[in-house]
Amino acid sequence: MLARKGLLPDGFLLTRLAEDQNQPNRSRSRSQRARFITKTGSCNVVHKNIMEQGRFLLDVFTTMVDLKWQHSLLIFTSAFLCSWMLFAMIWWLLAFAHGDLEPRDPDSDPGPVPCVTAIHSFTSAFLFSIEVQVTIGFGGRMVTEECPVAIIMLIIQNILGLIINAVMLGCVFMKTAQANRRAETLIFSRNAVIATRNGRPTFMFRVGDLRKSMIISATVQLQVIRRTVTSEGEVIPVCQLDIQVENPLRSNGVFLVSPLIVSHTIEQRSPLYDLSAQSLATEDLEIIVILEGVVETTGITMQARTSYTPEEILWGRRFVSIITEEDSRYCVDYSKFGNTVPVRMSSLSAKELDLSRGVREGPSDSQLQGWGLVRAGRGGFRRGGRTCEGSAPQPWYNQSETQEKDTEHKGQKKKVQLEVIGRQMEEEGLGDVSD
Repeated sequence: MLARKGLLPDGFLLTRLAEDQNQPNRSRSRSQRARFITKTGSCNVVHKNIMEQGRFLLDVFTTMVDLKWQHSLLIFTSAFLCSWMLFAMIWWLLAFAHGDLEPRDPDSDPGPVPCVTAIHSFTSAFLFSIEVQVTIGFGGRMVTEECPVAIIMLIIQNILGLIINAVMLGCVFMKTAQANRRAETLIFSRNAVIATRNGRPTFMFRVGDLRKSMIISATVQLQVIRRTVTSEGEVIPVCQLDIQVENPLRSNGVFLVSPLIVSHTIEQRSPLYDLSAQSLATEDLEIIVILEGVVETTGITMQARTSYTPEEILWGRRFVSIITEEDSRYCVDYSKFGNTVPVRMSSLSAKELDLSRGVREGPSDSQLQGWGLVRAGRGGFRRGGRTCEGSAPQPWYNQSETQEKDTEHKGQKKKVQLEVIGRQMEEEGLGDVSD
């Protein structure tokens, strides 16, 4: 559809089809798993057994905006038709009660002044109701000062007609200007990848904007939804965990002037820390991507969503470059938007790699373990496998305090020794005098 509209080149679809055929599709070998967010961004959640359906009527405007187009158009048409029919019935009853519907001889006396001129049947009353509410005013029918009730009904119908017009037109405008329409031109890569970047396993995906108008204050959020079990044995079927995003700007904010590769470094605090190439196929998780921002042309906040299941995460692959410089301008080739190439990467998880490198899970500064350098007496170090008490290096501020305390203790000792020597000398002097 985007290719027919001219938003994407025709070769883009062919390249994506070839990419899907070349890459292994692990979802074909087993049944498709349920997901909370579809690839198009809609929520795949069905609400059942809602007992209080009347709560939706408390917010009629939002309910009407959330309805499908065919339902909204049906309500739009029904609201006008029902109001026209209701007031047509009222105008017909007024004419009937006033005697305006009785047949009259055109050659005889015209009789009393009617409440509404030129109303002879229900059809003419219906036409007059449309003229009043839509303010057409053909001039053949009008309210006279004969019936004050007719004047009051004219005012009520005008006010009610304005309210119906405002609500219906507001609903249509909100449906056409919804923020999710802008998200149709924000595209995400079909697959996410896990590859080594700067020596660490990194989860990556690509996002791009097809329009020239910018998304202001765009931010990207990542969440992992997985089934967890607490230490007390409680099973949490849906556990949402936030993932720290590290895009090229080193923050959650992105500048979508060109397609970006948003990454997440898998570290000890990452929910993907235990994920390996073998366990990826059996993991029951879903990574949800949420991109939020303000549309530059309308100022409306928009949100684009997608998700990645384990079948859509490729291990040991990275995205190819799609930005080139041509004629002093940067050119983006969207035909390679989702293309990946294999890279050399270990199949171990980040946790296993850290253990193999000797990185401890919990930071400990009190003791040194392993065959490292430990203190061996005063002023020296020795190599050994055991840890001695008090052998850990102290911080600079602790060392300064220790030195000050040692200096104070030494000063006190010297002071005591001088006092003892002075008393001895005084005693000796007194002895000499007595002699």
